Amino acid sequence: MRYAYIRTQESVHRVTRLCAALAVSRSGYYAWRDRPASARTVADQRLLPELCRLHEQAREEYGAIKLWQALTQTGVSCGRHRVARLRTLAGLEARRIRRFRVSVERHQLPPPAPNVLEQRFVTTALNRVWVGDITAVPTQAGWLYVAVLLDLYSRRVIGWAMSAKPDQQLTLEALAMAVRQRRIQPGLIHHTDRGAQYSALAYQRQLTTLGLTPSMSRKGNCYDNAVAESFFSILKNELVHHQRYRTRDDASREIFAFIEGFYNRQRLHQSLGYLTPLEFERRVSDS
Repeated sequence: MRYAYIRTQESVHRVTRLCAALAVSRSGYYAWRDRPASARTVADQRLLPELCRLHEQAREEYGAIKLWQALTQTGVSCGRHRVARLRTLAGLEARRIRRFRVSVERHQLPPPAPNVLEQRFVTTALNRVWVGDITAVPTQAGWLYVAVLLDLYSRRVIGWAMSAKPDQQLTLEALAMAVRQRRIQPGLIHHTDRGAQYSALAYQRQLTTLGLTPSMSRKGNCYDNAVAESFFSILKNELVHHQRYRTRDDASREIFAFIEGFYNRQRLHQSLGYLTPLEFERRVSDS
């Protein structure tokens, strides 16, 4: 492994210094470098460009296991530990930035709905449970507020909206998109936190009109809405925290591309057996 590292760095640093730093002899390194490549090394050299391509396609977010799953889905047979070794050798690291959470200001009102979901995050079919939440994204022009609704079964974002104001119109637009895309089943649970946008009379009336069963988290318990919270953690760690948006429109375009172009269609989910939300739904529909 030390020889391989020197090989990757010899165009930048002198071999003498690299060997001294890693406590290996120059003669040993040159003997290793100049000997004929083994079949395993040749195979590794073929795999590396594909791993780099998949790493870039996944926005540099996949760890070793997801990268291995993505490689397997291209038809390449390769062991998980081999992918981990080559990933380390190539310096492919998942981007992760942990930031404090910016919460949307919420006026806590008496909840108009009980906690029907009660942290039962496993369901058996599409359109049995939808979960939603709101977050704030910083731009140089001010906050951009994002509201989403996800299908709990497939983790797909089925409704979303963005606005400069965190009002009930924002959440109503996200709900309207979800309704246009899905077929509402009797007893479908609509779960959110206790935010004023969801507690608003107009929003609750719309849920009743649509025949949805409202459900709300307990006060101050983020775990009651963990799936929606998890989506926003993904959005921020994999996109927002790596950008500095000049305008709200700039942020809106990037977030739209992330949701519809990457998250729903390309991002592998461990909870879905390393399938994307759309592929998972297609397989469910075909079964």
